[in-house]
Amino acid sequence: MLEKALQKHKKLDIIKFLVPSLIGIALFMIPIKAGKDLTIPIAVFSNGLEKLLHEHLPFIMMLIVSATFILTFITKTFHPTIIKKSEFFYNLLNVSVFWYVVRFFGMVFAVLTYFKIGPEAVYAESTGGTLLFNLLPVLFSVFLFAGLFLPFLLNFGLLELFGALMKKLMRPIFKLPGRSSIDCMASWLGDGTIGVLLTSKQYEDGFYTKREAAIIGTTFSVVSITFCLVIISQVDLADMFVPFYLTILLAGVVAAVVCPRIPPLSRKPDTYITDKADTDQETIPEGYTPFGWGMKQAVEKARQNTSVKDFLKEGSKNVLDMWMGVAPVVMALGTAALIVAEYTPVFKWLGIPFIPLLELLQVPEAAEASQTLVVGFADMFLPSVLGSGIESEMTRFIIACLSVTQLIYMSEVGGLLLGSKIPVTFVDLVLIFIVRTLITLPVIVLCAHFIF
Repeated sequence: MLEKALQKHKKLDIIKFLVPSLIGIALFMIPIKAGKDLTIPIAVFSNGLEKLLHEHLPFIMMLIVSATFILTFITKTFHPTIIKKSEFFYNLLNVSVFWYVVRFFGMVFAVLTYFKIGPEAVYAESTGGTLLFNLLPVLFSVFLFAGLFLPFLLNFGLLELFGALMKKLMRPIFKLPGRSSIDCMASWLGDGTIGVLLTSKQYEDGFYTKREAAIIGTTFSVVSITFCLVIISQVDLADMFVPFYLTILLAGVVAAVVCPRIPPLSRKPDTYITDKADTDQETIPEGYTPFGWGMKQAVEKARQNTSVKDFLKEGSKNVLDMWMGVAPVVMALGTAALIVAEYTPVFKWLGIPFIPLLELLQVPEAAEASQTLVVGFADMFLPSVLGSGIESEMTRFIIACLSVTQLIYMSEVGGLLLGSKIPVTFVDLVLIFIVRTLITLPVIVLCAHFIF
């Protein structure tokens, strides 16, 4: 079957598909050992750049966030011809009033935090300091390399091939097109930020409907294996990493099966960003096998993308889109959420309704654990920080697992989703966070009772 499918295409066309696609797979999806950690090459490049520019990155990100608002202000106020001539920059800078305000606060928080002026609640190490000095430097380097090299995955036929091959698995189980399997693997093996970037680009290009983009962005944008190790180490259970990660995988799959079938995700319209009619773009014509049709589509896609200039141009646009479109949102919303978590009892109050549920599931120290359940919405690392003082190993294990499977946290994935074109609102994210908590908690507790 493989030989017949390949014989139909010229060798040069097949090389145009295979070489860039294999480079993309190697960069984004092949786990490699870096020191003691298991990671992917893109993450290695990102970490290397981050270490090289470590002292300067907070200043660079403050400049990017500030420049974004200033350019947005100029565009919204004066509509200069030089910006209007570029469809890319005009769309990037001519945002709605809501995002205009968000970008303004992003700039204010970044400047106050960098220079440590104004209210301490804004620039404290646990609030704005976490975003500007810890997270945004990571996003700078991740966005740079992921954005530049993303065309290897998107433009040379890999998604077309997997779309045909994986349709029969992804459609019935997760209600998603086959090509989304690449997004899912890139997130699980790499990082949730890469998954959001991939999904947003595919949605903008008309390959995912609004519902599919929302499902992938809020269901599969999981943190990297490396960060999972940081979480389990924080609760002093590093020796239990294997059962911890297996529990996350099981709970994550259960949530991925259930969440698309219930609100709010089930109510998202099955229409494309261009409002064209819902059509299955992966229909396999009569006379073709899934592999044969996938190869035909892949080779045709690769044949259309041979310009190095276009490759670099698209990669550069990806980088600017994420730096300017996402970083200010993460700074503004992430800082606001962390201020609420650190300086108000809001998350403690919100955790109270979970006490009876935790007691019903026989979780030790239920009252202490309840405070950590909702605080993860602000930042994924907060539950493990707050839960590290709990005596029960089983409870600490549950908190660590849940903080990863809840997935929606405003200091990174939540902020990224709101900053991207993926059609989810803040209210959607709150509801999805609660739904994922209620779905994955019983699965995690069941596993914990078996393990302990």
